[in-house]
Amino acid sequence: MTALDIRQLRIELRTPDGPRPIVDGIDLALENGRIHGLAGESGSGKTMTALAVLGLLPESMTVSGSIALRGADGDTELVGAPRSILGRVRGRRVAMVFQDPSTSLHPQIAIGRQITDHMRFHLGIGKQAARDRAIGLLERVRVPEPAAAMKKFPHQFSGGQRQRIAIAVALACEPDVLLADEPTTALDVTVQAGVLRLLRELVDDIGLSVLLVTHDLGVMSAVADEVTVMRAGRVVESAPRQQLFSSPRDPYTASLLAALPGSTLDASLGTAGKDPR
Repeated sequence: MTALDIRQLRIELRTPDGPRPIVDGIDLALENGRIHGLAGESGSGKTMTALAVLGLLPESMTVSGSIALRGADGDTELVGAPRSILGRVRGRRVAMVFQDPSTSLHPQIAIGRQITDHMRFHLGIGKQAARDRAIGLLERVRVPEPAAAMKKFPHQFSGGQRQRIAIAVALACEPDVLLADEPTTALDVTVQAGVLRLLRELVDDIGLSVLLVTHDLGVMSAVADEVTVMRAGRVVESAPRQQLFSSPRDPYTASLLAALPGSTLDASLGTAGKDPR
């Protein structure tokens, strides 16, 4: 079943010389309980696509097409949705993990409050219940000493731990869809492996659907179920991971695969040559 259905999405930047297309009519379907990798070089439009889902693009950009969030009570159209609908969707049904947790986490607020305020607002639960849930989340994402960590601030954690905390914040309200924008870019290979394992476990254990945005096809080879490759705002190829990596149809995809330095990341994950599920 489809969790998020993107059809003919077009994003344009308004300029003095007229509109400039950033994303040019892409289609993408994110299935329930799957990791869909969205790959491409810098400037290909992949992050703009993820930001469009939650209506986080700047006012200088216009969005057309359809982004339908599927649910038991019907579909919610996100393109052109009013703030009231986006406010109910953001964090509750669709959450996002940004590339740099040093900027997405508030530096002057303890991480416990950053998690509990989030769930108290959306779920309407009490302070103690929110605290208990937050400690459980930090334990789940393997932050050391979660009860003590609740009182600490982002700068007191390593880069990998901050990214795990950002994932905990995103999961606080049990969203159906997680948008992960380059979540491992600033991390070394070993820490990357831990974060990617965590995403895979969350998908397998709780049925989370993940749109994983990255320029790194090595990351895709480790965890993605399906992969869509973008170039200059357009989709050049989309296929199941194994099919795309073994027999790419588009020359651009083939050139990206040829540029991979090797299977270092796969080896660290213990998934080289294996289905990540």
